[in-house]
Amino acid sequence: MSDEPVSLRLTGVPLRKSAMAAISGGDLPIKDPVMKKLNCLLIAILAVLLGSTAAMAHKVSLFAYVEGGKVYTESYFADGTPVEGGMVLVYDSQHKLLLEGKTDKAGLFNFDVPKVDDLTIVIEATMGHKNSFKLKKAEVEAGK
Repeated sequence: MSDEPVSLRLTGVPLRKSAMAAISGGDLPIKDPVMKKLNCLLIAILAVLLGSTAAMAHKVSLFAYVEGGKVYTESYFADGTPVEGGMVLVYDSQHKLLLEGKTDKAGLFNFDVPKVDDLTIVIEATMGHKNSFKLKKAEVEAGK
């Protein structure tokens, strides 16, 4: 089999018959250094894409709002599953821990406004998944 270029091109680089055989499932190794680099790049891109999809499937989200002097939180994973038993930590603007608690089966946790200040609410879910939500002092005041 000759190593001469054929008519098929990938980003302007002529593919060799040996490379075409390897791409199409043939048993010939890729000898062209450009094709080896493209092949490695393709594998790396696929690995990143597949890995990020799996990571996004377990991303944890947190939403919080203030109403009637209480802060209400909702925590859930990207697929909509509630975060059951997730640790909720509440910090003030000086990063002082004000309170902590756990979400219920529906991923909910609520508490009385501990302080009129900027509040950072953190959810720590299973397998190290973590996220935070910031409530501005004005939002806390308005909901009190």
